[in-house]
Amino acid sequence: MARFALTITGRSTRHSIATGQTAVVTRITEQLARLRGRIEAAAQAAGRDPAAVRILAVSKRQPAERIAAALAAGIRDLGENYLQEALQKMPAYGKEPVWHFVGHVQSNKSRSVAEHFDWLHTVDSKRLADRLAAQRPAELPPLQVLIQVAPRGGESRGGVPPQAVPELAHHVAGLPGLQLRGLMVMPLAGRSDAELHAEFAAGRELLATLCADGLALDTLSMGMSNDLEAAVQEGATVVRIGTDLFGPRET
Repeated sequence: MARFALTITGRSTRHSIATGQTAVVTRITEQLARLRGRIEAAAQAAGRDPAAVRILAVSKRQPAERIAAALAAGIRDLGENYLQEALQKMPAYGKEPVWHFVGHVQSNKSRSVAEHFDWLHTVDSKRLADRLAAQRPAELPPLQVLIQVAPRGGESRGGVPPQAVPELAHHVAGLPGLQLRGLMVMPLAGRSDAELHAEFAAGRELLATLCADGLALDTLSMGMSNDLEAAVQEGATVVRIGTDLFGPRET
């Protein structure tokens, strides 16, 4: 507990983290155990190893004490949607977390993503990939990237149409400074269980097609709090969880 109280220095939350951390850690540890139980049940139902699925804790708009508690409970992967918020909170946690950017990347923000994050889940164009490759510092390991697949019936919501993914994937795979790891799938809200399964299965099949075409890919980022069971049953290796782990976000 003192570890996090010392790590997050100079912040107005320091006293509350030091004195109230035990209760926060307990609550998040319990919520994490429930999530892992859901993942285990879904994986076993599909004949999968639950250890093949990891939790990406989406920490956007979450207070420092909850993030520290998640790290204390064993979380290592943190996801952020908003660049400026992420850059402000990163120094408090040192090198312990693996930072994932899961939001849309504007052209004028690509350099900051390339310089500060370990993973990016939302590559959606050759232009963005080229910028990231040019901007990734040479002294850092390659930026781990996923191609965002456009949701069925919601192509205007972002992402790449499935039929355009192979061309982009081969382009990204040939760029320095980037390592293509797989795909990110996010269906539109309000889908039925059958529709979710179909869309997640399509993501799995698209990844298999890319692998058969010579790309060494291993990651399917798909599934959130409300649909993780369907995602895990269809092959997700990363599930993106926010409020079901941390609780309600701050406004």
